[in-house]
Amino acid sequence: MTSSPSLILASASPRRRQLLAFLAADFTVASADIDEQALPAEAPLPHVLRLAETKAQVVASRHPQACVLAADTIVVQDGSILGKPAGPAEARCMLHRLRAATHQVITAVALAHQGQTVTAAHTSLVTMRSYSDAEIAAYIATGDPLDKAGAYAIQHPTFQPVAHFQGCFASIMGLPLGVVADLLSAAGLPPAPAWPDACARLGGSCCQWRMKNGQWSMVNDE
Repeated sequence: MTSSPSLILASASPRRRQLLAFLAADFTVASADIDEQALPAEAPLPHVLRLAETKAQVVASRHPQACVLAADTIVVQDGSILGKPAGPAEARCMLHRLRAATHQVITAVALAHQGQTVTAAHTSLVTMRSYSDAEIAAYIATGDPLDKAGAYAIQHPTFQPVAHFQGCFASIMGLPLGVVADLLSAAGLPPAPAWPDACARLGGSCCQWRMKNGQWSMVNDE
């Protein structure tokens, strides 16, 4: 009987560790240190897919027998990529820019296994509430925005910046669980059966994604 490959999360993000734990009880972490700057004229979707794939392949080169999962998340508004802010001033600018407006959050995932890398991406539409300048200042003072794409976390318990969204709460946090569940299953690592319940507790519902005819599509489980 062939044993299942070990699973490595190529990310230092505590949020991704929290989310992957809903799917897999046993995994290790080995972050990939790569240059995350966009290439000249690189569009948002190719950019985020490239970063996820590169992260997975860097860690897989050190652990060729393992399944390596990597992800990258970006915020996109009016075609511009908003990454992690360089400091409080840039975080303030981003939060002002996003206030009371709608943007995209794209999370790409990549799974490297047996010399092959499979990638996929999930896009959500997020509309921010009209938070005040004082709320922005208080949120920045917590330090939370400084390691987040777009300078915010949808799950932050006090700032609560999002008015509403269309898509996947977990993906906006940093890891689209339905997409990852299918990737792991295809690699011989079936996810924990109760993961949709855990996902639903995060955002109030669970969107499940399945591969059909080579394309990722959402299956409405209501």
